[in-house]
Amino acid sequence: MTETESSSRFRRNLQGEVDSADLYLALAQAEQDPHLREVYRRLAAVEEAHATFWRNQLQRIGARQVSMRPGWRTRALAWLARRFGPQFVLPTIMAQEQRDSGQYETQPDAVAAGLDAAERSHDRIVQAVVTTLPGGLSGSSLARLEGRHRTGGNALRAAVLGANDGLISNLSLVMGVAGAIGSGRTILLTGLAGLVAGACSMALGEWLSVTSSRELNQQQIGIETDELERMPEEEKEELVLIYQAKGLDEVQARALAEKLMANKETAIDTLVREELGIDPEELGGSAWSAATASFALFSLGAIFPVLPLFWLDGEIAQVASLASSGVALALIGAGTSLFTGRSLAFSALRQLGTGFLAAAVTYGIGRLCGVALGG
Repeated sequence: MTETESSSRFRRNLQGEVDSADLYLALAQAEQDPHLREVYRRLAAVEEAHATFWRNQLQRIGARQVSMRPGWRTRALAWLARRFGPQFVLPTIMAQEQRDSGQYETQPDAVAAGLDAAERSHDRIVQAVVTTLPGGLSGSSLARLEGRHRTGGNALRAAVLGANDGLISNLSLVMGVAGAIGSGRTILLTGLAGLVAGACSMALGEWLSVTSSRELNQQQIGIETDELERMPEEEKEELVLIYQAKGLDEVQARALAEKLMANKETAIDTLVREELGIDPEELGGSAWSAATASFALFSLGAIFPVLPLFWLDGEIAQVASLASSGVALALIGAGTSLFTGRSLAFSALRQLGTGFLAAAVTYGIGRLCGVALGG
């Protein structure tokens, strides 16, 4: 490998470590839990140590030293973490860590320094940090650290895609009616009706989905509680098997199961979490919160094709609606790049292409229908 190639690789690696360190520092600043805040600070220190390694490598080959700033994706995630809390972006960050976990395996200098093992064992690093914290870390905090608490998935991804649904569906509706009738306040009324109807439909669907999930979880918890009352020994054996599957030997698994089964509340909480994978405190989240968020996100996307129609009419209104929607589509594309890892330009152009394609199809259908019905 030439010196130029080495320099380029070292700089890429350094940029990645600078980005990771900055993200964890942002999480630490935004985190309210002091234990988690300490975890993030220590993880930032690990990434900064890796960054120092790559700075030294650059210095060793005599490469020109440059000041590395966090990239735009990192700055965006850090802003979101400070604005909405670490939980909003944690799943995206963890997915990014998984994608990057094997990046050092083909780099001999990184392997020799142990960086490949450190990147592959992110979870073990977290666990090592947790064990050194005074008082340890609660189960709920560990779940938050893994990006599972309260969100049930990637909140950032859900927010971006929710707005995208509203934008593309209402843009297609507005363009379809514009193709059919050309101009008039009917297009504005159609856009507003599409916004309200779509947002209500999404909110109701989300409410029913979360409510059904909560009811199912409650039913399963009730069944598990009943089984614990009637068959405590069988439930204990299930716990033993679960912990053996997690890597404990039979003696350790049985001792842990017996300790947990000594307290009924602890036993049912453990059985529900371990056997059913349900958090009894959350039960799948709040149905009303999910419905409200769904309504707001769909409306946020759906308003862009409608806004110009309040002041404009005719072809200029259609062009303005497309332009307004185009800006929103590009922003949504940028949002998707935060959790897909694709480039900003590619994601924005792809989103523009798919959105305008849908609008063109409905406009064409509307045009044909307008001609057929009008003539």
